[in-house]
Amino acid sequence: MFRRSERGCAAPRQVTVWLDGQPCQVPDTLSVAAAVLHLHGWQGYRRHHDGSTRAPLCMMGVCQECLISIDGRPNRQGCLEPVYEGMRIERQQGERHAD
Repeated sequence: MFRRSERGCAAPRQVTVWLDGQPCQVPDTLSVAAAVLHLHGWQGYRRHHDGSTRAPLCMMGVCQECLISIDGRPNRQGCLEPVYEGMRIERQQGERHAD
């Protein structure tokens, strides 16, 4: 469903992000949501509190389906946050979070 275009300009720099405690290399041009989709696909993005599979839909901050924990802060909109070196990302797997 999602694929990176190989027609881009210069090759992006790779950064290391920590996804669920595991180091992963991703292009620095991606948002958090795009990076998780790149690594795990839409079915591996997160689980809703009722157990259903959830994934980003609009990728522009409107639908709220991209919610994810970033650097210990839950319910962040992953589609609006660019990745950076050392970022800690945790998929929300059904637990309820209070901001």
